[in-house]
Amino acid sequence: MTETSDKSLLIIDDDAPYRQRLALALEKRGFQVTQAESVEAGIAAAKARPPRYAVVDLRLADGSGLDVVPEIKKSRPDCRAVILTGYGNIATAVAAIKSGAVDYLPKPADADQVEAALLDHKDALPPPPEQPMTADRVRWEHIQRVYEQCDRNVSETARRLRMHRRTLQRILAKYAPRG
Repeated sequence: MTETSDKSLLIIDDDAPYRQRLALALEKRGFQVTQAESVEAGIAAAKARPPRYAVVDLRLADGSGLDVVPEIKKSRPDCRAVILTGYGNIATAVAAIKSGAVDYLPKPADADQVEAALLDHKDALPPPPEQPMTADRVRWEHIQRVYEQCDRNVSETARRLRMHRRTLQRILAKYAPRG
């Protein structure tokens, strides 16, 4: 892992106990941590003191963490941002990377995982999963990705997937298949 002299870190998460535990653990590892609990507070903190690193929750009370990452990158283009979420799927992972994040971690990620994601500059592929997704899950993920690319427009998504709009609405209303 590569060390840098600037270890300023902005953590944006509306789950206060988790945010505080993560901040404390990363401070012990040498980071200078600033905390925020909303999109608005996070953007303000990033503009006031642009961080070298950022950990941003995907779903915040006042919006999406995907809106925060580009704002942080405007303040500091070399910022390495990691998105955390309890609602993981491929579509949001792709959106996170496109917004400028370097990694996407499921919650609850521990301090070791977060630190590794922030400091790891290798472009190596991760090892293959021990339990790959089922065909049903792959189909659901594909539908979610197209839905996100169509700006959550059901009619346009149905047209692109060549399926009936009501069929798509039923699929979107269900939870993701396991596996």
